[in-house]
Amino acid sequence: MATVSRVLLLIGSALVVYLERSDQYWTGSSTVAAFILLGCSLTVFVLALGSALRPQLKFIWHCFIRPLHASDQRTRLDNFYKGQADVYDATRSGLLRGRNTMLNLSASHIRTMRAKNPKQKLIWVDIGGGTGHNIEHMDRHFPVSSFDAIYLIDLCEPLLQVARERFAKRGWTNITVLCQDATEFALPEWARSDPKGSVSFVTLSYSLSMIPNFYALLDRIDYVLSPENGLLSVVDFYTSGKQPSLHEKAIGGTSKECGWLSRWFWQIWFDFDHVSLSPHRRDYLEYKFGTVRLLNSSSINDINYVCSPYYIWLGRSRSCDVSRFCHAFEVEGGNMLGNCSPASFTTIKDSETIPPIEIGEPVLKTQASHADALITVKPPLSSFHYHLGKPWRLPYYEQAIHQAFRTFIYSFTWEDPDVDMKYLNLGSEDSMLVITSAGDNALHYAIAAQPKRIHCVDMNPCQGHLLELKLAAVQALEYKDFFSLFGDGHHPKFRALLDSKIAPFLSSIAYQFWHINDDAFFKAFYLKGYSGWALRLARVIFSIAGVSKDVEALCNAGSVAQQEQIWREKLKPVLLNPVVIALLKSPIFCWNALGVPLNQRRMVLDEGSMYEFVRDTLNPLPSTYSFKDGAYFYPLTLLGHYTPSSCPEYLTRSGFQALKANNGKATDAVLLGLTSWSLTRAVIMDHLDWFSPGSKDVDDEVDQFYRVLSPGGFVLWRSAARKPWYCDVFERKGFIVTALGVRKGPEVPLDRVNMYASFWRAVKTT
Repeated sequence: MATVSRVLLLIGSALVVYLERSDQYWTGSSTVAAFILLGCSLTVFVLALGSALRPQLKFIWHCFIRPLHASDQRTRLDNFYKGQADVYDATRSGLLRGRNTMLNLSASHIRTMRAKNPKQKLIWVDIGGGTGHNIEHMDRHFPVSSFDAIYLIDLCEPLLQVARERFAKRGWTNITVLCQDATEFALPEWARSDPKGSVSFVTLSYSLSMIPNFYALLDRIDYVLSPENGLLSVVDFYTSGKQPSLHEKAIGGTSKECGWLSRWFWQIWFDFDHVSLSPHRRDYLEYKFGTVRLLNSSSINDINYVCSPYYIWLGRSRSCDVSRFCHAFEVEGGNMLGNCSPASFTTIKDSETIPPIEIGEPVLKTQASHADALITVKPPLSSFHYHLGKPWRLPYYEQAIHQAFRTFIYSFTWEDPDVDMKYLNLGSEDSMLVITSAGDNALHYAIAAQPKRIHCVDMNPCQGHLLELKLAAVQALEYKDFFSLFGDGHHPKFRALLDSKIAPFLSSIAYQFWHINDDAFFKAFYLKGYSGWALRLARVIFSIAGVSKDVEALCNAGSVAQQEQIWREKLKPVLLNPVVIALLKSPIFCWNALGVPLNQRRMVLDEGSMYEFVRDTLNPLPSTYSFKDGAYFYPLTLLGHYTPSSCPEYLTRSGFQALKANNGKATDAVLLGLTSWSLTRAVIMDHLDWFSPGSKDVDDEVDQFYRVLSPGGFVLWRSAARKPWYCDVFERKGFIVTALGVRKGPEVPLDRVNMYASFWRAVKTT
């Protein structure tokens, strides 16, 4: 076609040249030439368009027009694909979405599992693999040559012929193509031994919805998949209604539900092609196997009325060993929410559980059965139990209050951990509770003292997602990439890092959050979240005032004296002007941009004016601490990123190595579920400022602190007030309360942040 087009173009060009040169003999030759050129161009365009649209035209003919005339599955598939097998891959790239993500995620999980068992044979079975596209594409993420054997199973011979030619061209000799019914697939090596647990990796790429007897297929996969080192990966179309329980909703992932119109339309549409989008297939998949990783297309901004909904799912055998997760969640964390320990499949006799009781002769004579009884099988555990990383995150159910938090509020922690460490006196046997925030201070405590346990708690689950990302990135990345993410706040390849390296160490819910928000590190991470709005506004104010260069000079000043001069002469008049102060008075701005709740704002205004609070906060800092070397809080807010010389401890090379050492021993942090006397320290930041004076919730919380703290244990907190009202609650409950620091005015700061007016400790004595 390209040759014909070029010939026509040359002929047309030659005619134009001839007529142009002969215009003295033929009047109007330029017009004729133009028409001839136009005709030739249109001919070339039509021929080229026909060539370009040939795959799509073949697809439309065989999918929507050509009758099949077949009753059984094999004949129907052969008739359907025979005329379009050669254009199958070219016409499905836009329809069968998510395959690359599924393969990339699978590759990263296989690498993680292989690191634990490098000598185990690696067998991959691609069921319904058709033309072999998935296997060829997988080579980009995980070398095909690394598999001991790969088996492509499909019932359609025309597609398999394309696969054989593809593999022969690539020279791969470890791949076997088998034309078999998926529900009865059998590998040649099984003739010599029991196939139970012999397969390492199984993929179902848009094939589960096409297999009528899917129960038998999934049961067969469950039998042959390795319990400890096996991975099942699925990408397929689906529809789903509302989840009947919170447990099933937790397993099904974010935004699983499809609208009623979407369900109705797509089920009918695909029924014409004998593709079933009923929810039963996915329901049984999630029941039969433990969920490791999950994505629903509606959670990644696809429009289900234009594109059919699909999901990406990775799972493991439910018979895999999850004892370390159950122990971490139930014993160490003391939390049973979202958790049903797997039932033992060992036969239990009546006599082992029920002692004999003498109750006399029964009135009715019956045939009593003394057969051994099998205990009831429990539903699948949550996805928190099956992922490959550490049990950092306790299972939780999404509640209505979580809907108020669309993202994290704090992208950085706004309390000075150096001052905390002076009073915490942490040791290796201490167990502590901290408010999660962005996780910076929890990581600081882990580096500085490596306490026995750190329980990180936050009402906003997105703050937990952020801490999880940091913990996972420590395990998965090298320092350069890690600092790019959380120091520079910018990494153009975050999505690739997420799927290929970080994902195996994240819980499923955290992975979903970061997949949805994969643009967070594209430009400026610290301008994301609610707190990012305040930083953006500060940049606008500095730009309008013409002091942007002075801001950079302040952060790079060589001495404290130089800092103080820039602050006094350039920036203080800008930040302490009436317009800025009026903005800070706004309760809407305080919450949405600064994360300051209404009750905390009221505490500030009860003790003075907003001007006095801002003045007392900012004025003493430039003359006391070097922003360039260590006082990293304000350079971050002013520049939008950290520097190697001014950053939290976890972002220093030594801190990063300390967290990474000994297989990340220092990063053993989980959430809440505590027994009596299980804590020695609690750092609750300004958490209690959020409650209204006299709140019963504060009484209940202080009671719980008294219960879980061991004698001599204590609580540290900061407050926007010089004397917060809840100090009396701690004293009333039996704590000894001491002020560790109270701000007196604009001369002396409490710490490198100085945002809070006071710092307190409450000690449990008995």
